[in-house]
Amino acid sequence: MNHAVILPILIPLFGAACSLFVEHRRYGPRVQRAVAWTTLTALAAAVALLFSQTADGNIAVYLLGDWPARLGIALVADRLSAWMLVTTLLLAIPCLLHACSGWDRRAPHFHALFQFQLVGLNGAFLTGDIFNLFVFFEVMLIASYGLLLSGGRGLRMRIGLHYVVFNVTASTLFLIALGLLYASLGSLNMAELSQRIADVPASHLVLVKATMGLLLLVFCSKAALMPLYLWLPEAYARAPAAVAALFAIMTKVGLYAVLRVSTLWFGEDAGAMAGYGSDWLLWAGVVTLVLGGLGVLAAARLRVMISYLVVVSAATLFIAFAVRTPQVLSAGLYYLPHSTFVAAALFLIADLIRRRRGGASDRKEIIAPMPGKQTPAVLFLIGAVAVAGLPPLSGFLAKAALLAGMPAQYTGVVWTAVLGSSLMVIVGLTRGGIRLFWRVPVQEEGVPPPRKAPTRTVELFAAALLLSYGIAMSLFAGPLMQHTDAMAQQLLQPKEYVGELRAATPEIRQP
Repeated sequence: MNHAVILPILIPLFGAACSLFVEHRRYGPRVQRAVAWTTLTALAAAVALLFSQTADGNIAVYLLGDWPARLGIALVADRLSAWMLVTTLLLAIPCLLHACSGWDRRAPHFHALFQFQLVGLNGAFLTGDIFNLFVFFEVMLIASYGLLLSGGRGLRMRIGLHYVVFNVTASTLFLIALGLLYASLGSLNMAELSQRIADVPASHLVLVKATMGLLLLVFCSKAALMPLYLWLPEAYARAPAAVAALFAIMTKVGLYAVLRVSTLWFGEDAGAMAGYGSDWLLWAGVVTLVLGGLGVLAAARLRVMISYLVVVSAATLFIAFAVRTPQVLSAGLYYLPHSTFVAAALFLIADLIRRRRGGASDRKEIIAPMPGKQTPAVLFLIGAVAVAGLPPLSGFLAKAALLAGMPAQYTGVVWTAVLGSSLMVIVGLTRGGIRLFWRVPVQEEGVPPPRKAPTRTVELFAAALLLSYGIAMSLFAGPLMQHTDAMAQQLLQPKEYVGELRAATPEIRQP
């Protein structure tokens, strides 16, 4: 029980090592999949345990090697960390299910890279040290490079190279920001930095602000904020379906980092740094929301349109996290898993559509037959209603709560941006649905019907499972929003987080 905090990192790390061991052809895919599912089952138990420990507001601190936090690695689990871990786990299950339908055979090292991706994601959500956040970012990104490029060639390799170069550049800036942060404040522990930032002398204030601006720039680039989102649409559109679905959580890692450092370092007690960057993030989120909606309208391919929907969801969360009032923040935290699940489901549905249309792929302007379109059409309709924020699904509940709690000074611009982007999303999805499912050639007499594409039940189930998460969030919206309310209150009162970490690290240790 005392080691529960580190288990979500150790279990997939051990699973990745076992996956590498069984990759030899003498074991075969059945053994590899058995290892993957055994690891995911153990991870589910660990995440459930950690969620139960933090649900009542407890904050668990784990010091690796019992080193003081400023010298060693500190892991911290609170309500937000557990919320993100549960979201990642629920996303990983259908992604792995879809990949195990046959795609994992064409991707070298898929299962090992999948587990390493979970290591990076879980570690980023649990770390209490900004340098180790960089480390887990890199673990996550390096695994994503392999997943994106596995089995690829041609255009996907070129787009993948752009993705790698962009993220390596952002990681370099991250490392520079960490050096400046340590040079100016003398620590990289998040809790300790919250106190040092509040007491920063006027002579260091300009350097600290520049460092924090560079750090926020890196996080915003990971979360696809304007104008740093141009890498995302093509990269996600060219990724294999299971990989693109898993990538739906990656922009949320950047958003998590922005939220964590903003509430810890730029709260009301931060002195001259109080509220740093919030106005800029709000206006950048509004512009990104509008541009993302225009991208949905202009997208010529279904998968590119879904990628722009990821941008739209990230922009909505930037607005919620920049305002940082309890009700708006709670609505954003409820919207976060909803947007992740529905985007992932749409990527899986787009893959079903692409394979049924043959050479027409997922291009909307090409009129082509699509055998067996009924099931993908129904799934697409449910996903479209959810992602557009129409009642009665969870997207509508989240956006309604967000707009209802918006402070008066932001009401006009935020309501216009959110409702306007939602209208653009509805129009774009409607056009896509009409062109893909209604405008299909009529079967002529005497002409044999096109061969129906093979239906893999597992793939349909994976997409339906992701959509069912959103339906469950609608049915249990009351208790879930109560939990996000408590989560928002805990985030806006960071003294408890700081106090727990400092209590676990006495100032003086006996030799």
